[in-house]
Amino acid sequence: MDHFLYRDGQLMAEDVPLSDIAAAVGTPVYVYSAATLLRHFRLFDEALAGMPHLVCYAMKSLSNVAVLKLLGDAGAGMDVVSAGEYLRAKAAGVPGDRIVFSGVGKTRQEMRLALEGGIRQFNVESEPEMVALSEVAVCLGTVAPITVRVNPDVDAKTHAKIATGKSENKFGIPISRAREVYAMAASLPGLKVIGIDVHIGSQLTELAPFEAAYLKVAELTVQLRADGHEITRLDLGGGLGIPYVRDNTAPPLPSEYGELIRRTVGHLGCEIEIEPGRLISGNAGILLTQVIYVKSGEDREFLILDGAMNDLIRPAMYEAHHDIVPVAEPAPGHDRVSYDIVGPICESGDTFAKGRMMPKLADGDLVAFRSAGAYGAVMSSEYNSRLLVPEVLVQGDHFAVIRPRPTFDEMISRDTIPSWL
Repeated sequence: MDHFLYRDGQLMAEDVPLSDIAAAVGTPVYVYSAATLLRHFRLFDEALAGMPHLVCYAMKSLSNVAVLKLLGDAGAGMDVVSAGEYLRAKAAGVPGDRIVFSGVGKTRQEMRLALEGGIRQFNVESEPEMVALSEVAVCLGTVAPITVRVNPDVDAKTHAKIATGKSENKFGIPISRAREVYAMAASLPGLKVIGIDVHIGSQLTELAPFEAAYLKVAELTVQLRADGHEITRLDLGGGLGIPYVRDNTAPPLPSEYGELIRRTVGHLGCEIEIEPGRLISGNAGILLTQVIYVKSGEDREFLILDGAMNDLIRPAMYEAHHDIVPVAEPAPGHDRVSYDIVGPICESGDTFAKGRMMPKLADGDLVAFRSAGAYGAVMSSEYNSRLLVPEVLVQGDHFAVIRPRPTFDEMISRDTIPSWL
Protein backbone atom coordinates (compact mmCIF):
# COMPACT_ATOMS: atom_id res chain seq x y z
CA MET A 1 0.00 0.00 0.00
CA ASP A 2 1.13 3.56 -0.66
CA HIS A 3 -0.34 7.06 -0.41
CA PHE A 4 -0.21 8.00 -4.11
CA LEU A 5 -3.85 7.80 -5.17
CA TYR A 6 -6.16 9.56 -7.62
CA ARG A 7 -8.62 12.03 -6.14
CA ASP A 8 -10.85 14.43 -8.05
CA GLY A 9 -9.09 13.52 -11.28
CA GLN A 10 -5.54 14.17 -10.03
CA LEU A 11 -2.81 11.90 -8.70
CA MET A 12 -2.06 12.93 -5.13
CA ALA A 13 0.86 12.48 -2.77
CA GLU A 14 -1.09 12.06 0.47
CA ASP A 15 -3.19 15.28 0.40
CA VAL A 16 -1.00 17.24 -2.04
CA PRO A 17 -1.70 17.25 -5.80
CA LEU A 18 1.44 16.24 -7.66
CA SER A 19 0.68 18.97 -10.17
CA ASP A 20 1.18 21.52 -7.36
CA ILE A 21 4.64 20.10 -6.62
CA ALA A 22 5.56 20.17 -10.32
CA ALA A 23 4.47 23.81 -10.55
CA ALA A 24 6.47 24.81 -7.47
CA VAL A 25 9.63 22.73 -7.87
CA GLY A 26 9.75 21.77 -11.55
CA THR A 27 10.40 18.37 -13.04
CA PRO A 28 11.92 15.85 -12.86
CA VAL A 29 11.59 15.55 -9.07
CA TYR A 30 11.39 12.73 -6.54
CA VAL A 31 8.41 12.88 -4.19
CA TYR A 32 8.21 10.82 -0.99
CA SER A 33 5.26 10.08 1.28
CA ALA A 34 6.03 10.27 5.01
CA ALA A 35 2.93 8.22 5.82
CA THR A 36 4.06 5.38 3.56
CA LEU A 37 7.61 5.35 4.94
CA LEU A 38 6.34 5.16 8.51
CA ARG A 39 3.71 2.54 7.70
CA HIS A 40 6.23 0.22 6.09
CA PHE A 41 8.73 0.61 8.94
CA ARG A 42 6.03 -0.18 11.50
CA LEU A 43 4.95 -3.30 9.60
CA PHE A 44 8.44 -4.75 10.11
CA ASP A 45 8.60 -3.58 13.72
CA GLU A 46 5.22 -5.19 14.46
CA ALA A 47 6.23 -8.40 12.67
CA LEU A 48 8.93 -8.95 15.31
CA ALA A 49 6.85 -7.88 18.31
CA GLY A 50 7.51 -9.97 21.40
CA MET A 51 11.10 -10.70 20.39
CA PRO A 52 14.07 -8.51 21.31
CA HIS A 53 14.79 -6.82 18.00
CA LEU A 54 15.87 -3.73 16.09
CA VAL A 55 14.75 -2.80 12.58
CA CYS A 56 17.79 -1.15 10.98
CA TYR A 57 16.76 0.72 7.84
CA ALA A 58 19.15 -0.02 4.96
CA MET A 59 19.75 3.59 4.09
CA LYS A 60 21.57 2.83 0.85
CA SER A 61 18.10 2.57 -0.68
CA LEU A 62 17.21 6.20 0.14
CA SER A 63 19.53 8.26 2.31
CA ASN A 64 18.12 11.79 2.45
CA VAL A 65 18.67 13.11 5.98
CA ALA A 66 15.04 14.19 6.31
CA VAL A 67 13.89 10.63 5.58
CA LEU A 68 16.43 9.26 8.08
CA LYS A 69 15.18 11.63 10.76
CA LEU A 70 11.57 10.63 10.10
CA LEU A 71 12.42 6.93 10.51
CA GLY A 72 14.93 7.45 13.31
CA ASP A 73 12.41 9.42 15.35
CA ALA A 74 10.03 6.45 14.93
CA GLY A 75 12.64 4.15 16.50
CA ALA A 76 14.48 2.76 13.49
CA GLY A 77 18.13 1.86 13.59
CA MET A 78 20.32 2.41 10.53
CA ASP A 79 22.37 0.01 8.43
CA VAL A 80 25.25 1.98 6.86
CA VAL A 81 27.92 0.97 4.37
CA SER A 82 30.21 4.03 4.24
CA ALA A 83 31.52 6.93 6.28
CA GLY A 84 29.15 9.22 4.41
CA GLU A 85 26.13 7.13 5.33
CA TYR A 86 27.30 6.96 8.95
CA LEU A 87 27.59 10.75 9.09
CA ARG A 88 24.16 11.16 7.45
CA ALA A 89 22.63 8.92 10.12
CA LYS A 90 24.31 10.92 12.87
CA ALA A 91 23.19 14.19 11.26
CA ALA A 92 19.63 12.86 11.39
CA GLY A 93 19.97 12.37 15.15
CA VAL A 94 20.28 8.57 15.16
CA PRO A 95 22.48 7.51 18.10
CA GLY A 96 25.50 5.32 17.52
CA ASP A 97 24.01 2.43 19.47
CA ARG A 98 21.38 2.11 16.72
CA ILE A 99 23.85 2.17 13.80
CA VAL A 100 25.19 -1.03 12.25
CA PHE A 101 28.21 -0.72 9.92
CA SER A 102 28.10 -3.19 7.02
CA GLY A 103 30.07 -3.30 3.76
CA VAL A 104 32.80 -5.39 2.23
CA GLY A 105 35.48 -2.68 2.01
CA LYS A 106 35.54 -0.64 5.21
CA THR A 107 38.67 1.50 5.51
CA ARG A 108 40.63 2.14 8.68
CA GLN A 109 39.50 5.76 8.55
CA GLU A 110 35.85 4.63 8.49
CA MET A 111 36.48 2.24 11.38
CA ARG A 112 38.02 5.01 13.46
CA LEU A 113 35.17 7.39 12.65
CA ALA A 114 32.56 4.89 13.82
CA LEU A 115 34.44 3.81 16.93
CA GLU A 116 34.93 7.41 18.00
CA GLY A 117 31.37 8.42 17.17
CA GLY A 118 29.65 5.34 18.60
CA ILE A 119 28.53 2.17 16.87
CA ARG A 120 26.23 -0.73 17.63
CA GLN A 121 28.37 -3.27 15.77
CA PHE A 122 30.52 -3.88 12.74
CA ASN A 123 29.42 -6.66 10.39
CA VAL A 124 32.88 -7.81 9.32
CA GLU A 125 33.37 -9.68 6.04
CA SER A 126 36.92 -11.03 5.97
CA GLU A 127 39.94 -11.91 8.05
CA PRO A 128 41.98 -8.91 6.81
CA GLU A 129 39.13 -6.63 7.86
CA MET A 130 39.09 -8.21 11.33
CA VAL A 131 42.82 -7.63 11.74
CA ALA A 132 42.52 -4.00 10.63
CA LEU A 133 39.54 -3.33 12.90
CA SER A 134 41.29 -4.88 15.90
CA GLU A 135 44.36 -2.73 15.32
CA VAL A 136 42.28 0.45 15.03
CA ALA A 137 40.32 -0.40 18.18
CA VAL A 138 43.49 -1.14 20.17
CA CYS A 139 45.00 2.18 19.06
CA LEU A 140 41.88 3.93 20.36
CA GLY A 141 41.92 1.97 23.61
CA THR A 142 38.56 0.38 22.95
CA VAL A 143 36.96 -2.87 21.79
CA ALA A 144 34.87 -3.17 18.62
CA PRO A 145 31.68 -5.26 18.84
CA ILE A 146 31.40 -7.49 15.78
CA THR A 147 29.34 -10.03 13.96
CA VAL A 148 30.90 -12.01 11.12
CA ARG A 149 29.00 -12.06 7.85
CA VAL A 150 28.71 -15.64 6.66
CA ASN A 151 27.96 -16.55 3.08
CA PRO A 152 25.52 -19.49 3.19
CA ASP A 153 25.73 -20.31 -0.55
CA VAL A 154 21.98 -19.88 -0.99
CA ASP A 155 20.47 -18.86 -4.31
CA ALA A 156 18.24 -15.86 -3.61
CA LYS A 157 16.51 -16.27 -7.00
CA THR A 158 16.83 -12.59 -7.76
CA HIS A 159 18.66 -10.46 -10.35
CA ALA A 160 22.32 -11.47 -10.64
CA LYS A 161 23.51 -7.95 -9.85
CA ILE A 162 21.73 -7.87 -6.48
CA ALA A 163 22.36 -11.44 -5.31
CA THR A 164 24.83 -11.57 -2.41
CA GLY A 165 24.59 -15.00 -0.78
CA LYS A 166 26.07 -17.36 -3.40
CA SER A 167 29.57 -18.74 -3.06
CA GLU A 168 30.77 -16.76 -6.08
CA ASN A 169 29.61 -13.42 -4.62
CA LYS A 170 32.14 -11.10 -2.98
CA PHE A 171 30.30 -10.85 0.34
CA GLY A 172 31.10 -12.54 3.62
CA ILE A 173 33.14 -15.63 4.45
CA PRO A 174 32.08 -19.16 3.43
CA ILE A 175 29.89 -20.64 6.14
CA SER A 176 32.00 -23.80 5.94
CA ARG A 177 34.94 -21.75 7.34
CA ALA A 178 32.95 -19.88 9.95
CA ARG A 179 34.23 -21.73 13.02
CA GLU A 180 37.90 -21.10 12.23
CA VAL A 181 37.21 -17.46 11.40
CA TYR A 182 35.31 -16.96 14.66
CA ALA A 183 38.22 -18.55 16.52
CA MET A 184 40.53 -16.03 14.90
CA ALA A 185 38.20 -13.16 15.83
CA ALA A 186 38.13 -14.29 19.46
CA SER A 187 41.94 -14.21 19.54
CA LEU A 188 42.22 -10.59 18.43
CA PRO A 189 42.49 -8.11 21.34
CA GLY A 190 40.41 -5.31 19.82
CA LEU A 191 37.32 -7.34 18.97
CA LYS A 192 34.34 -8.66 20.89
CA VAL A 193 32.26 -11.30 19.09
CA ILE A 194 28.55 -10.73 19.74
CA GLY A 195 26.73 -12.48 16.90
CA ILE A 196 26.32 -13.67 13.33
CA ASP A 197 25.40 -11.71 10.21
CA VAL A 198 23.88 -12.98 6.95
CA HIS A 199 22.45 -11.25 3.87
CA ILE A 200 21.60 -13.15 0.69
CA GLY A 201 20.35 -10.48 -1.71
CA SER A 202 17.80 -7.86 -2.62
CA GLN A 203 14.30 -7.94 -4.12
CA LEU A 204 13.48 -11.48 -2.98
CA THR A 205 9.92 -12.44 -3.83
CA GLU A 206 9.67 -15.75 -1.96
CA LEU A 207 10.56 -16.93 1.53
CA ALA A 208 12.28 -20.23 0.72
CA PRO A 209 15.79 -18.71 0.24
CA PHE A 210 15.49 -16.87 3.58
CA GLU A 211 14.45 -20.09 5.28
CA ALA A 212 17.38 -22.01 3.84
CA ALA A 213 19.84 -19.33 4.96
CA TYR A 214 18.35 -18.86 8.43
CA LEU A 215 18.34 -22.60 9.16
CA LYS A 216 22.05 -22.64 8.38
CA VAL A 217 22.55 -19.67 10.72
CA ALA A 218 20.63 -21.47 13.47
CA GLU A 219 22.86 -24.54 13.11
CA LEU A 220 25.97 -22.35 13.14
CA THR A 221 24.77 -20.57 16.29
CA VAL A 222 24.64 -23.89 18.16
CA GLN A 223 28.11 -24.85 16.91
CA LEU A 224 29.69 -21.51 17.83
CA ARG A 225 28.18 -21.55 21.30
CA ALA A 226 29.60 -25.04 21.77
CA ASP A 227 32.98 -23.58 20.78
CA GLY A 228 32.67 -21.06 23.60
CA HIS A 229 31.51 -17.97 21.67
CA GLU A 230 28.84 -15.74 23.17
CA ILE A 231 26.32 -15.43 20.33
CA THR A 232 23.62 -13.02 21.52
CA ARG A 233 22.62 -11.24 18.31
CA LEU A 234 21.60 -12.40 14.84
CA ASP A 235 21.67 -9.89 12.01
CA LEU A 236 19.47 -11.46 9.33
CA GLY A 237 19.90 -8.77 6.68
CA GLY A 238 17.16 -7.47 4.44
CA GLY A 239 16.09 -8.13 0.89
CA LEU A 240 12.33 -8.63 0.99
CA GLY A 241 10.99 -7.49 -2.38
CA ILE A 242 8.22 -5.17 -3.50
CA PRO A 243 5.72 -5.62 -6.36
CA TYR A 244 7.25 -3.57 -9.19
CA VAL A 245 5.23 -5.48 -11.79
CA ARG A 246 1.47 -5.74 -11.55
CA ASP A 247 0.65 -9.40 -12.06
CA ASN A 248 -0.99 -12.21 -10.14
CA THR A 249 1.91 -12.71 -7.74
CA ALA A 250 2.97 -10.66 -4.73
CA PRO A 251 6.04 -10.80 -2.50
CA PRO A 252 5.58 -12.13 1.03
CA LEU A 253 4.24 -9.76 3.67
CA PRO A 254 6.45 -8.53 6.53
CA SER A 255 4.19 -10.48 8.91
CA GLU A 256 4.94 -13.70 7.02
CA TYR A 257 8.65 -12.85 7.08
CA GLY A 258 8.43 -12.30 10.84
CA GLU A 259 6.79 -15.69 11.33
CA LEU A 260 9.60 -17.30 9.34
CA ILE A 261 12.16 -15.68 11.64
CA ARG A 262 10.35 -16.99 14.73
CA ARG A 263 10.17 -20.47 13.23
CA THR A 264 13.82 -20.72 12.19
CA VAL A 265 15.81 -18.82 14.84
CA GLY A 266 13.31 -17.71 17.47
CA HIS A 267 14.22 -20.57 19.83
CA LEU A 268 17.83 -19.40 20.15
CA GLY A 269 17.12 -16.51 22.52
CA CYS A 270 19.05 -14.02 20.39
CA GLU A 271 18.27 -10.39 19.73
CA ILE A 272 17.17 -10.12 16.10
CA GLU A 273 18.24 -7.41 13.70
CA ILE A 274 16.82 -7.01 10.22
CA GLU A 275 17.88 -4.48 7.59
CA PRO A 276 15.00 -3.75 5.20
CA GLY A 277 15.51 -0.94 2.72
CA ARG A 278 13.59 -1.37 -0.51
CA LEU A 279 10.34 -2.47 1.13
CA ILE A 280 10.36 0.60 3.39
CA SER A 281 11.28 3.18 0.76
CA GLY A 282 10.40 1.69 -2.63
CA ASN A 283 6.67 2.31 -2.79
CA ALA A 284 7.05 5.44 -0.66
CA GLY A 285 8.44 7.43 -3.58
CA ILE A 286 7.62 8.41 -7.14
CA LEU A 287 9.62 10.16 -9.84
CA LEU A 288 7.52 12.97 -11.27
CA THR A 289 8.37 13.92 -14.87
CA GLN A 290 6.89 15.83 -17.79
CA VAL A 291 6.43 14.90 -21.44
CA ILE A 292 8.67 17.04 -23.63
CA TYR A 293 7.57 15.61 -26.97
CA VAL A 294 5.46 12.85 -28.45
CA LYS A 295 7.49 11.71 -31.44
CA SER A 296 6.35 9.44 -34.28
CA GLY A 297 8.95 6.93 -35.45
CA GLU A 298 8.92 4.49 -38.33
CA ASP A 299 6.81 1.90 -36.54
CA ARG A 300 6.29 3.27 -33.04
CA GLU A 301 5.45 6.28 -30.92
CA PHE A 302 8.08 7.71 -28.58
CA LEU A 303 7.18 9.45 -25.35
CA ILE A 304 10.17 11.71 -24.64
CA LEU A 305 10.33 12.78 -20.98
CA ASP A 306 12.39 15.36 -19.13
CA GLY A 307 13.43 12.62 -16.71
CA ALA A 308 16.34 10.47 -17.84
CA MET A 309 18.56 7.54 -16.93
CA ASN A 310 20.75 9.84 -14.85
CA ASP A 311 17.68 10.48 -12.66
CA LEU A 312 16.48 6.85 -12.53
CA ILE A 313 19.11 4.32 -13.58
CA ARG A 314 17.30 1.12 -12.59
CA PRO A 315 15.67 0.35 -15.97
CA ALA A 316 18.98 0.82 -17.80
CA MET A 317 21.06 -1.05 -15.21
CA TYR A 318 18.72 -3.84 -14.13
CA GLU A 319 16.08 -3.94 -16.88
CA ALA A 320 13.76 -2.93 -14.01
CA HIS A 321 10.05 -2.36 -14.50
CA HIS A 322 8.24 0.67 -13.07
CA ASP A 323 4.57 1.37 -13.51
CA ILE A 324 4.31 4.73 -15.29
CA VAL A 325 1.03 6.58 -14.90
CA PRO A 326 -0.39 9.97 -15.94
CA VAL A 327 -0.89 12.54 -13.19
CA ALA A 328 -4.25 13.56 -14.71
CA GLU A 329 -6.57 10.61 -14.20
CA PRO A 330 -7.67 9.13 -17.53
CA ALA A 331 -11.37 9.22 -18.33
CA PRO A 332 -13.28 5.92 -18.46
CA GLY A 333 -12.93 4.30 -21.87
CA HIS A 334 -9.89 6.41 -22.76
CA ASP A 335 -7.75 5.67 -25.81
CA ARG A 336 -4.59 3.67 -25.20
CA VAL A 337 -1.38 3.96 -27.17
CA SER A 338 1.77 1.83 -27.29
CA TYR A 339 4.76 4.02 -26.44
CA ASP A 340 8.48 3.58 -26.16
CA ILE A 341 9.12 5.77 -23.10
CA VAL A 342 12.54 7.41 -23.23
CA GLY A 343 14.62 10.22 -21.78
CA PRO A 344 16.65 12.94 -23.51
CA ILE A 345 20.16 11.56 -22.83
CA CYS A 346 22.33 10.67 -25.80
CA GLU A 347 22.28 6.93 -25.07
CA SER A 348 20.04 4.25 -26.52
CA GLY A 349 20.04 2.83 -23.00
CA ASP A 350 18.08 5.89 -21.85
CA THR A 351 14.89 3.90 -22.30
CA PHE A 352 12.42 3.29 -19.49
CA ALA A 353 9.97 1.02 -21.30
CA LYS A 354 9.27 -0.36 -24.77
CA GLY A 355 5.80 -0.94 -26.17
CA ARG A 356 4.17 0.23 -22.94
CA MET A 357 0.42 0.66 -23.26
CA MET A 358 -0.52 4.07 -21.87
CA PRO A 359 -3.39 6.55 -22.06
CA LYS A 360 -2.88 8.91 -25.00
CA LEU A 361 -0.58 11.70 -23.85
CA ALA A 362 0.53 15.07 -25.21
CA ASP A 363 3.43 17.49 -24.84
CA GLY A 364 3.44 19.01 -21.34
CA ASP A 365 1.54 16.19 -19.62
CA LEU A 366 2.87 15.02 -16.27
CA VAL A 367 3.62 11.35 -15.61
CA ALA A 368 4.79 9.53 -12.49
CA PHE A 369 7.07 6.52 -12.11
CA ARG A 370 5.69 4.46 -9.26
CA SER A 371 7.81 2.45 -6.80
CA ALA A 372 10.77 4.76 -7.39
CA GLY A 373 11.69 5.57 -3.78
CA ALA A 374 14.39 2.90 -3.51
CA TYR A 375 17.64 3.14 -5.48
CA GLY A 376 16.35 6.15 -7.40
CA ALA A 377 17.68 9.44 -6.05
CA VAL A 378 20.63 7.74 -4.35
CA MET A 379 21.91 6.45 -7.70
CA SER A 380 21.22 9.64 -9.65
CA SER A 381 24.01 11.62 -11.29
CA GLU A 382 24.77 14.66 -13.42
CA TYR A 383 25.54 12.67 -16.56
CA ASN A 384 25.26 14.84 -19.72
CA SER A 385 25.70 17.78 -17.29
CA ARG A 386 22.08 17.50 -16.29
CA LEU A 387 21.19 19.07 -12.96
CA LEU A 388 20.90 16.67 -10.05
CA VAL A 389 17.27 15.71 -9.47
CA PRO A 390 15.68 17.34 -6.37
CA GLU A 391 13.72 15.55 -3.64
CA VAL A 392 10.47 16.50 -1.89
CA LEU A 393 8.89 15.07 1.26
CA VAL A 394 5.13 15.20 1.72
CA GLN A 395 3.34 14.88 5.03
CA GLY A 396 -0.41 15.32 5.01
CA ASP A 397 -1.35 18.45 3.12
CA HIS A 398 2.08 20.09 3.04
CA PHE A 399 5.42 19.42 1.38
CA ALA A 400 9.02 20.57 1.61
CA VAL A 401 12.03 20.42 -0.68
CA ILE A 402 14.53 18.21 1.14
CA ARG A 403 17.21 18.35 -1.58
CA PRO A 404 17.08 21.37 -3.89
CA ARG A 405 17.88 21.27 -7.56
CA PRO A 406 21.27 22.98 -8.01
CA THR A 407 21.77 25.77 -10.51
CA PHE A 408 23.99 25.38 -13.56
CA ASP A 409 26.43 27.84 -11.99
CA GLU A 410 26.63 25.70 -8.84
CA MET A 411 27.24 22.57 -10.87
CA ILE A 412 29.93 24.12 -13.04
CA SER A 413 31.64 25.95 -10.17
CA ARG A 414 32.61 22.64 -8.57
CA ASP A 415 35.14 22.19 -11.38
CA THR A 416 38.41 24.09 -11.23
CA ILE A 417 40.75 25.06 -14.05
CA PRO A 418 44.48 24.60 -13.28
CA SER A 419 46.54 27.80 -13.19
CA TRP A 420 48.63 26.57 -16.10
CA LEU A 421 45.68 26.46 -18.52
